[in-house]
Amino acid sequence: MSTNRTFTMIKPDAVEKGHIGAILDKITASGFKIVAMKMTQMSLRDASEFYAVHKERPFFGELVSFMTRGPIVAAVLEKENAVEDFRTLIGSTNPAQAAEGTLRKLFATSVGENAVHGSDSDENAEIESQFHFAGREIF
Repeated sequence: MSTNRTFTMIKPDAVEKGHIGAILDKITASGFKIVAMKMTQMSLRDASEFYAVHKERPFFGELVSFMTRGPIVAAVLEKENAVEDFRTLIGSTNPAQAAEGTLRKLFATSVGENAVHGSDSDENAEIESQFHFAGREIF
């Protein structure tokens, strides 16, 4: 059963390039309601824990380094069929393969610097939201 919430992060590359407003605009124009949001910076410990599922992969060190190099914008989004609809909105991990009009096609520059994170399942949306937000911060 799908839920109506998902988690996203605007990654350091998109924040550095000043794309926060444009990305949020596309998100809300696509029918998502922002129910929690903050700008923060992940510590090495935070990023290592958040991406622990990738710990044995060769790109893990680069991923942690990238995600800690600058601030991110974390948000919880609400919409019917939120996870699947948001995955469609962000597009393929590789921006060269992403569909026209998707966030990664518009704002990402590479597989490694792909502008936006989106939860890949309802379960992970809940886990990732709780990682970044206390219950009283989600409305």
